[in-house]
Amino acid sequence: MWAGTAGWGRRLPTDEDDELTWLLFHQEDVLSVAQASRHFSRKAIRHRLTSGRWRRVHRGVLVTHNGPLDDGQLRWIAVLATGSRAVLGGATAAQQWGLRRYGSRAVHLLLSAGLRADRPPPGVVVHRTRHLPEEDILPVGQPPRTMPARSVVDAAGWARTDEEAQAFVAAAFQQRLVGGDDLHRVLDRMPRARRRGLILRTADDAAGGAHSLAELDFLSLVRRAGLPEPTRQKVRYDAAGRRRYLDVYFDRWRVHVEIDGGQHLDPRTAWADMRRQNDLWIEGDRILRFPAWVVRNAPDEVLAQLRAALTAAGWPG
Repeated sequence: MWAGTAGWGRRLPTDEDDELTWLLFHQEDVLSVAQASRHFSRKAIRHRLTSGRWRRVHRGVLVTHNGPLDDGQLRWIAVLATGSRAVLGGATAAQQWGLRRYGSRAVHLLLSAGLRADRPPPGVVVHRTRHLPEEDILPVGQPPRTMPARSVVDAAGWARTDEEAQAFVAAAFQQRLVGGDDLHRVLDRMPRARRRGLILRTADDAAGGAHSLAELDFLSLVRRAGLPEPTRQKVRYDAAGRRRYLDVYFDRWRVHVEIDGGQHLDPRTAWADMRRQNDLWIEGDRILRFPAWVVRNAPDEVLAQLRAALTAAGWPG
């Protein structure tokens, strides 16, 4: 019997279903040949393949349907095809943990150095590491993958550019995949991790409230110019008593800076920001707004306006 649904049309088994039904549910209809052989004879497996009910998607890996493959099935194929000790890592593991908008089209796997790996399917990238303790791997649950903080550290290390690495770390904090000293604890165990210093600095800023890459760029700009250190994501309350977060706030001089990303093109989002800022203006704050592309491409203009606002507010320079 079946009850309910899960995933794209997959039905949730009940306690009355057998071990194979639960295995197919957990592995999203993907099986290794070894797993299938525990439940079917070689003749029965061959019949399912030749009749088209099943298909072989890689050496030693089967899918128990003939339809298109979704992302979850591709991840299972990668893990089962590469070896039982391989785990999802980096951006792929972070996606599995729920990170949005910063995934990878490739499936990234992590394998301890010294372990043999079978040839991976197309689109699968196998990374090796000499440091993969049990605490960095999900102890229960499927598919096997690294824990969130290790996933973010690896994704940042494997990124193509420093900017991409920073964006990934910032997104992980913004979406609450990680927090506090999570990345520090992982990197304490990995003194030779790629981009270790960059990841630590970005994590420090992100934990302090600079959750977008544009805000990190702005913060770096402020520090290089020798301007006062601002508060990030400062909590304020509007006229209705609702909690609001300010991107950047120079408390002593009551200068508030908003960094506008693509979401501000949405009229409803833009009006919510305007209403919040109107409340602050009424109280007497100075508010500056900069689109993210200006922070990156016209930093001198940003600094000139920021200096002028701080000076007008009483900053001695």
